[in-house]
Amino acid sequence: MLVYQDLLTGDELLSDSFPYKEIENGMLWEVDGKWVVKGAVDVDIGANPSAEGEGDEGVDDTAVKVVDIVDTFRLQEQPSFDKKQFVTFIKRYIKLLTPKLDEEKQALFKKHIEGATKFLLSKLKDLQFFVGESMHDDGSLVFAYYKDGATDPTFLYFSYGLKEIKC
Repeated sequence: MLVYQDLLTGDELLSDSFPYKEIENGMLWEVDGKWVVKGAVDVDIGANPSAEGEGDEGVDDTAVKVVDIVDTFRLQEQPSFDKKQFVTFIKRYIKLLTPKLDEEKQALFKKHIEGATKFLLSKLKDLQFFVGESMHDDGSLVFAYYKDGATDPTFLYFSYGLKEIKC
């Protein structure tokens, strides 16, 4: 299994159990999330608790709907950005990430980050923003939005900000 960590914070943000598609010259990974029910599972073991003198033992059978990626990687939702805040974030992110990349990746990153930024800015009003579990300010952002008519969210990751770890 492969886990993808934030290159800046070490937070786990994704794994290979969630297939991705490269977009924007490979700068962004697009990953489909799904709403899932987490919590109580009704298991019928064929016993009749009332006949056997057992009662409800206070089991919390509350089920909740969660987005699989957010739940699995304990992503923390952040307030939305306006255009100015987003551009400020991108500039800081580029400054922090660039020295962590080898020369070849630095060149590609610098060449294509503007296109990826424009793509994200075009969707800014529709994006939800997430950070990794540590909630570190200098880490990568994970973006989520709903494509036209979709009931499940699509997530966007900066591919150059991820480090592949074999588990």
